[in-house]
Amino acid sequence: MSSDLPVGVLPEFVEVYDTTLRDGSQQEGLSLTVDDKLRVAQQLDLLGVTYIEGGWPGANPKDEEFFRRAPKELNLTTAELVAFGSTRRPSSETSTDPVLRALVNAETETVCIVAKSWDYHVVEALRTTLDEGAKMVSDSVKYLVSSGRKVFLDAEHFFDGYKANPEYARRIMLAAQDAGATSLVMCDTNGGTLPFEVEEIIGELRDHFSVQLGVHFHNDSGCAVANSVTAVRMGVTQVQGCVNGYGERTGNADLSTTIPNLSLKMGVQTIPRERIRILSSVSRHIAEIVNVPPNPQAPYVGHSAFAHKAGLHVSALARKKDAYEHIDPAEVGNGTRYVVSEMAGRQSVAVKAEELGLSLEGDEVKRVLDHLKELEYKGYHFEAADGSLELLMRSATGWSQQYFTLESFRVMTDYREGGDAVTEATVKVLVDGSRVIATAEGNGPVNALDGALRKALVPHFEGLANMHLTDFRVRVLDSTLGTGAAVRVLLDSTDGSESWATMGVSPNIIEASWHALVDSIVLGLVRLAGQGEAK
Repeated sequence: MSSDLPVGVLPEFVEVYDTTLRDGSQQEGLSLTVDDKLRVAQQLDLLGVTYIEGGWPGANPKDEEFFRRAPKELNLTTAELVAFGSTRRPSSETSTDPVLRALVNAETETVCIVAKSWDYHVVEALRTTLDEGAKMVSDSVKYLVSSGRKVFLDAEHFFDGYKANPEYARRIMLAAQDAGATSLVMCDTNGGTLPFEVEEIIGELRDHFSVQLGVHFHNDSGCAVANSVTAVRMGVTQVQGCVNGYGERTGNADLSTTIPNLSLKMGVQTIPRERIRILSSVSRHIAEIVNVPPNPQAPYVGHSAFAHKAGLHVSALARKKDAYEHIDPAEVGNGTRYVVSEMAGRQSVAVKAEELGLSLEGDEVKRVLDHLKELEYKGYHFEAADGSLELLMRSATGWSQQYFTLESFRVMTDYREGGDAVTEATVKVLVDGSRVIATAEGNGPVNALDGALRKALVPHFEGLANMHLTDFRVRVLDSTLGTGAAVRVLLDSTDGSESWATMGVSPNIIEASWHALVDSIVLGLVRLAGQGEAK
């Protein structure tokens, strides 16, 4: 228990409580189906969190269905499912309160209820007395405990409440403890508390309680992870948050950062140690499920978390891996990446080529650098297009793609009354000396061109059928030129096992898209050649 630890002595183990399915889903633009929630829960269990907060049973049909299906469809081996709710309403009976009844009916062994711990909210939001506010907590916890449930209390607005009226904030927590709650969670609901305040407040009150203390921080001041780490230093043994930091406004404490900070940096056990190595893959898998693009700059798990661009950094890393990396990326399932741009030096190019399995001589390195700087001046951005960069490096060795040669392409769009538009593309290419003409329709010029080119090539390179585009992005390079500006097109592609990005730049968006598309197809054929499927 937290109160048994002297100040400054770290606990051996901290419970990780994930609330993505409830608090995290309040993020703007994030909406989960019941199937999504079940899939996220399975990923969280795979990661090894202690608790998964499944939602608020009785609050909406979606959460009711989730708790109905979860026992049959979730095979949790590490985590425990928690139902979330609130205390009884003011001046009501626990036996007839619909929220408490729904919590019991959810049939989870553990429930978590939220209570107002800031006197301002009790009086102004609940419109009741402070005595009744404390009694609501006591009555609700006793009712749930008598129903055979383990009860956690989320003390809402605790840190703001403690600053305004420390006696009342403590009173709410003590009311829950005396009624049988096993964990008291201090919430920074507005997210404005700073680490030094967390240290002071927990240091003042930690010895008042004999049960577990937990924390739940929001990130409005950018301190949610730092606050969570500080709280653990003060003896707290449950940390709530969300993988990838999802949540309302600026989100909750990001467990993808909090977990490795505690386990790898501080030696505190959180999830099973061997599962920290799947942290990056779980983070990205959940991002795919919730349909929110992952933050490439996210600590530990972001695509750019261990990406190096500056020439001095890359030069040092080539000799000593730990020179510019605070941990071994493999510990969290990530990897070192070398990013090449016009800022690159010879060493950066050589290291990147080696990473791609290419061997460049001195003159070839210089050719790559000169060509790269020339193209980036025109608007290319190779650090975002590793596929096009690989082709650029290959060409410096004298390599050129012999898979097909373009004779011409044409794109036509027919716009019809009522708003319907049909786009048709025709490509003429030479493959193995034979002239191939293919036509395809699409929902736009890029889709139509992609379809036509594939129709022409797949009969000759069957493996292309397994490759597809996953993203298409366009950026205007000089907005002052309006519709006459050059654009940069970025395409993301995958063959199911590997992914790559390619680009094209031109004042003509269709031409820019064509160059990015051709690079994508050619690199796919290079991958197939490496597997013996294309020559």
